[in-house]
Amino acid sequence: MLLNNRQIVWFLVYHYLKKNSKMNSFQSKLQRYTNRKFFRYGVPFLLLMVGGSFGLKQFAQLRYTFSKKGTLTPEEAQRFGLDMKKPEDVTLETEFEKIKTIDIDNWQPVRGPRPWEDETLAGAKPAGH
Repeated sequence: MLLNNRQIVWFLVYHYLKKNSKMNSFQSKLQRYTNRKFFRYGVPFLLLMVGGSFGLKQFAQLRYTFSKKGTLTPEEAQRFGLDMKKPEDVTLETEFEKIKTIDIDNWQPVRGPRPWEDETLAGAKPAGH
C-alpha cells in the first residue's frame, strides 16, 4: 500500500502530537481556563488593584521625600511676625488651669460675618432681639 504525501504528513503530525501530548493537554487546559470569567475579568482587576497600590506608593513617597521638613525656630517665627512662647511655659497643666477659669455654662452664639455682607452688618443684631 502506497501512501501519498498528504497521508505521510498527517501521520507525522499525529505521532508528533501524540509524543507531545503533555504540551497539548497544557494548551487545552490553558484555553479552558482563559475562557472563564474570573480569568478574563477577575485576574486583571486584582492585578490592577495590587499593582496600582504599589505604584501609588512610589508616587506618594515623592511627596514626603521632597517636602520641606523642619522645626520653626523662634528667630524665623519673629521674622514672620509670630510670637512663640518658650516650650517650658506651655505645659499641659498650665493650659488646663486656663481652661478651668472659662465659664462654659453662660455663652451667647455669635454669628460670624458672611463674605457677601458688609462688615458693619455683621455686628448688628437681628430685628426683634
